[in-house]
Amino acid sequence: MLNQKINYFWSMINIALQGAEFFAYHGFYPEEQKIGCRFLVDIAVGFEPVTDLKDGLHNTVDYEKVYAITCEEMKIPSKLIETVGQAITNQILLKYPFVKTIEVTIKKLNPPLTGRVAQSSVTINYPPTT
Repeated sequence: MLNQKINYFWSMINIALQGAEFFAYHGFYPEEQKIGCRFLVDIAVGFEPVTDLKDGLHNTVDYEKVYAITCEEMKIPSKLIETVGQAITNQILLKYPFVKTIEVTIKKLNPPLTGRVAQSSVTINYPPTT
């Protein structure tokens, strides 16, 4: 029994980054782009491996690379966090064209509103939900 080969059958695998924190200069108003704000980013990526993972990174989604993509996109000032979320999604798809699902949520902490609000957020889903 010890020498018996095991066939692996994979279903969807999800990798996730939760609560990645950034200080960035996103915002519609010029003041937001000057003083900056804190953001939290959550990303989930789903895929079905086409072969056995063999305990290596070549057939999976490397969350270190997903984090690096997010860092680069968060450095580019944008008026809308929707634009940033879509850019992150697009770059993940370019790097990993085999992914089936992506969800990117960007939370702006303490947005500049007339009342106290803990956070505003935007979620981008791929593929788009109908």
